[in-house]
Amino acid sequence: MPKQILKFPKDFLWGSSVSSYQVEGGNVICDWSEKFPAKTACNYYLNYEHFFDLAKELNQNVHRFSLSWARIQPAEGKFDRKAIEHYRKMLLALKERDIKSMVTIWHWTLPLWMSEKGGWENSKFADYFQQYTKFVVEELDDLVDFWMTTNEPMIYTSLSYILGKFPPQKNNLFLAPKVINNFVKTHKKAYECIHDINKNAKVGVAQNLSFGEPFNNKSILNRSVAKTFNFFRNSLFLELTKNHQDFLGINYYFHDRIKITPFSFPFAKIKNDDKEVSDLNWEIYPKGIYHVLNNLKKYNLPIYITENGLADEKDQKREKFIKQHLRYIHKAIKNGADVRGYMHWSLIDNFEWRDGYGPRFGLVEMNYKDMSTKIRPSALEYAKICKTGVLEN
Repeated sequence: MPKQILKFPKDFLWGSSVSSYQVEGGNVICDWSEKFPAKTACNYYLNYEHFFDLAKELNQNVHRFSLSWARIQPAEGKFDRKAIEHYRKMLLALKERDIKSMVTIWHWTLPLWMSEKGGWENSKFADYFQQYTKFVVEELDDLVDFWMTTNEPMIYTSLSYILGKFPPQKNNLFLAPKVINNFVKTHKKAYECIHDINKNAKVGVAQNLSFGEPFNNKSILNRSVAKTFNFFRNSLFLELTKNHQDFLGINYYFHDRIKITPFSFPFAKIKNDDKEVSDLNWEIYPKGIYHVLNNLKKYNLPIYITENGLADEKDQKREKFIKQHLRYIHKAIKNGADVRGYMHWSLIDNFEWRDGYGPRFGLVEMNYKDMSTKIRPSALEYAKICKTGVLEN
């Protein structure tokens, strides 16, 4: 069969993403640093120009990174001028390379003082976050192309307050509604704060969405539970904030087949086929991103894929992973989804939260012993697509 040539829109953005705690290093004191220290991480904070050069070499024209609240506001009411000036230098370095910036204000870590005040459980959290947001936006907005207030609010709530895996490691289902409500209030206040400073700012949230389908489509119970799963996982936060979004940031990794039986009630089980998986045993299911994007058309907003990737140390599956997901993204665009950019997770290997340095998500391989880097073969294939905007399928 002849190759199929898929052309993406002319102004489509191509890039990759990182988050501060996972790559920066520097032993920043935050709610993660005691139990899950990242230590030097990738030394990205000091060596950012090298990593930006790599992104440029790989033909990327957008880079998503996050700010460290703990660096910028190490104590209540105290802002660190050196930290904010350093982030300004980073943004200038991106501008010099003609790479657009997508800046996430909060990506999962809290300053210790905010954590000690109860973190996301604190009824005044949105006010504290607004003060922080106001400071960073007033200092950096002239250099920022896109703002993202928070990262994956529903996933964070689940992992931190229901499953107890992430700080503050609480297993309390009854806290979840309070935390979600605080996320909604926080985003809305931050959104309004940013637009008060710059009415033309582009503001969104990075949300981790899954395609949930019933394990048995003939089962009314399975269909009902899958529908409920999709609402809480994918729709709830969006429905509550849809009038405070200038674009939709979407993180997509896998899909979930929802199975429920009389023996599993009231909890549904995730039962994927797992025919092909990543190093973390996450199912690789590119078709799911097509369904997710189709379901977002009703919001009539621009969409950016802000994370999509896999742990693949030997780099055996990444090229295929990228191309198959892009094929379904292109199909969604042809079907009316207003997708305007794709950012692979991640530019470089990083500290993968509780899993530490084992999982390898990077287009660029990190040698943590001497901090040297090596571009993976899959990254060179992605770079061809970034340069031409064309996928040969």
